[in-house]
Amino acid sequence: MTAAPASRPPEPALGPDQQAGATSGPRAGLAARLSSPGKPRGRMRRRIGAAARLIAALALVGGIYAGFAPSASAEEGGHTPDATQGKAYFDVSCSSCHGGTGQGVPGRGPSLVGVGSAAVEFQVSTGRMPLARQEAQGERKKPLYNEDQARDIGAYIQTLGGGPTIPDGSDLASKGPDAVANGGRLFRENCAQCHQFAASGGALSSGKFAPSIRANDRQIYGAMVSGPQNMPVFGDNEITPQEKQDIIAYIDLLKAEQDSGGWGIGRIGPVAEGLVIFLVGIVALVFAALWIAGKS
Repeated sequence: MTAAPASRPPEPALGPDQQAGATSGPRAGLAARLSSPGKPRGRMRRRIGAAARLIAALALVGGIYAGFAPSASAEEGGHTPDATQGKAYFDVSCSSCHGGTGQGVPGRGPSLVGVGSAAVEFQVSTGRMPLARQEAQGERKKPLYNEDQARDIGAYIQTLGGGPTIPDGSDLASKGPDAVANGGRLFRENCAQCHQFAASGGALSSGKFAPSIRANDRQIYGAMVSGPQNMPVFGDNEITPQEKQDIIAYIDLLKAEQDSGGWGIGRIGPVAEGLVIFLVGIVALVFAALWIAGKS
């Protein structure tokens, strides 16, 4: 016969203090953390600090960009009188292809932001722009605007992002004793391959050509720093401003120099000159021989 299990004595009732202590477990710790007034304020301070650091970083990046990057547009009130007048010309004759703010129009004309005043002054003062029609190469023609108006348009384009410029003045040729000699050497090294040794121009591929240099000093300088059409850009690291002025001095000499032999035959080179001499000489000798034979 098995013995009946002994009955457990009843647990004593907990007093008020003991009941408060019984809730001091993990669940009580979580409740204490949630109800603590200091914790939310700490998280809020961290969020505010992170937002302040983000705003400061964005302001720093924006300040650096504003200080070093060229502005893409200029306010009308900040234009010089020349640029303001140039904008009026631009709106009439250029904006239909290059956009109201020089941003370009797809299929019509490229963006002019950052091209500089040198390129605009060269293209407009030589009559290449405004372009009459789309073709392989814009040819020189009677300009629509005079040189002062072309400078005004260039001054406006310069406000749209900067770019290469032409020095002040109309006489940019060097005056030193070695200027022409140095300019001739630089011209033969960098320009004669396309423009021919006497600056008379030459043919290129795909229906294009290097024109004869019938330009003034500012147009020559503008072409060197902007590289119109097929011409490369000669920056100041490649040809210094002083060397550019030496080249201008040499070209000015070519334009003013007379052909000492009489008929220059377009200065297209010794091969063509020799061919002309050969043909003319042979024809003259044949007629002379026939005349002598007829008289004998």
